[in-house]
Amino acid sequence: MPANYAKPDEVIAMAKVAACWGGIYVSHMRDEGAGVLDSVAEVIEVADKAGLPGQINHHKAMGSTQWGWSVKTLAMIDAARARGLDITHDLYPYAASSSSSAVMFPAWALAGGPEGFKVRMDDPEIRARVEAEMMRILMVQRGGADLTRLQFRSLPADPAYNGQTLADLARDRGLAGTPKEAIQLLIELQLKGGFTAIYHVMDEADVVRILQHPLAMIETDGDPVGFGDGFPHPRTYGAFPRVLARYVREQKVLTLEDAVRRMTSLAADQVGQTERGRLVEGAFADITVFDADTIADKATFEDPHQYAVGIRHVVINGAPVIRAGALTGAMPGRPLLGPARPGAVRPDPTTPGCPTD
Repeated sequence: MPANYAKPDEVIAMAKVAACWGGIYVSHMRDEGAGVLDSVAEVIEVADKAGLPGQINHHKAMGSTQWGWSVKTLAMIDAARARGLDITHDLYPYAASSSSSAVMFPAWALAGGPEGFKVRMDDPEIRARVEAEMMRILMVQRGGADLTRLQFRSLPADPAYNGQTLADLARDRGLAGTPKEAIQLLIELQLKGGFTAIYHVMDEADVVRILQHPLAMIETDGDPVGFGDGFPHPRTYGAFPRVLARYVREQKVLTLEDAVRRMTSLAADQVGQTERGRLVEGAFADITVFDADTIADKATFEDPHQYAVGIRHVVINGAPVIRAGALTGAMPGRPLLGPARPGAVRPDPTTPGCPTD
């Protein structure tokens, strides 16, 4: 993964290799806030120039000044598809993201790791530049002056604040909680090892609009944590049940059939797993039996370690892992290889620029 330090030409070069083997370009976009339109344009450009499908990972518009921009990003996707490009996207059904403390800093400030960051913070002139860019990031796409919008998931420097907010930390330090004070706290915490956090910086209307797009797939973007370990985003436990409860049964944003399609066959087909995602003879038996009238997510931002309700049975690769609502202890999962796996259909090896062996 080239990450944020790679220039578009480098990403395109890597994507061309993936295209030779029937791969797809799945992008955690460069910027999901003020630069989200340029980021969507970049995904489309990479897919176009590399000649492969493009997938926008956890599609969103972060920061109140960008709320409503999903109208624009979805229009860009539709326009690209009208030109014959295979552009799709996915999302998790929450108006809050989760990431590391790195997102609060300009990428260049963190180059070279902790040592590089410390050197920059010891230089008053460079530190002032970093603080100015951090202020823009905070105000434009990370909650602004409302410090309750940053909720710590894991704060190694002071684990007592796991689950609490930056506003709580500022208050306990005797601070007024101004944006300038927030910047100094964030720098201090980064110098002590950083943190992971939940950022309550999206708009529900954008979530619904993206969800309703016919090519939007459902995902969790959640961490595989042990029950009771840490303070995860509730999406780890509740993403799929939340769609079925909130957006199908309660709000009727999607039909049940369409929601299930977005969770199964639509996603499986896009990543070349055509032997999964459908209840047909010869397919892998991956089956969830749930009660459409009662299924619901229970995990919250305050209490994330809660299993969903209404799920009766789960079968993976033909083996029951949940029976009558209880875990069986079976672990029949396996890695799912991509389109270049042995035996899969591959593109014509004579395609210009592709290896022949």
